[in-house]
Amino acid sequence: MPMNPMRPLQNKRPSQTAGVRKMRGTLAIALLLALSPAASAQSTEGRVTVELSSFKFTPKTLTLRQGQRYHLHLINTASGGHDFVAKEFFAASTIAPEDRDKIRDGRIDLHGEEAVDVILTPNRAGTYKVHCSHFMHSTFGMTGEIVVQ
Repeated sequence: MPMNPMRPLQNKRPSQTAGVRKMRGTLAIALLLALSPAASAQSTEGRVTVELSSFKFTPKTLTLRQGQRYHLHLINTASGGHDFVAKEFFAASTIAPEDRDKIRDGRIDLHGEEAVDVILTPNRAGTYKVHCSHFMHSTFGMTGEIVVQ
């Protein structure tokens, strides 16, 4: 029987079509499982964001788990400089080697509208004080705490 070039080819092998459908279904299920909350819960790093603004930290209290790795994201939303001073907390934490230079004497400096990221793991449970050491900033309320459970 001659082939009509204007007519699309028909698949004469139904088993091949069923196999392709089965493979597509398997791939779709694998993709859904990979994107499910259970898969993302296996992540070993939590992200914590702290906003530094005119005389306050938001949130004022951070609650972290001992032994869990965190990505600490500090954002200074003010036009002037601030710092995040937590000497005892940083001393009781393991800081990623590439981020150690960002912390000097237990302090992270942030210029106006700057963000700094630090990867760390708190090693000891406790409550640690945080403050901004710029003149009068702590007096005006730029204080907080980190609770490690």
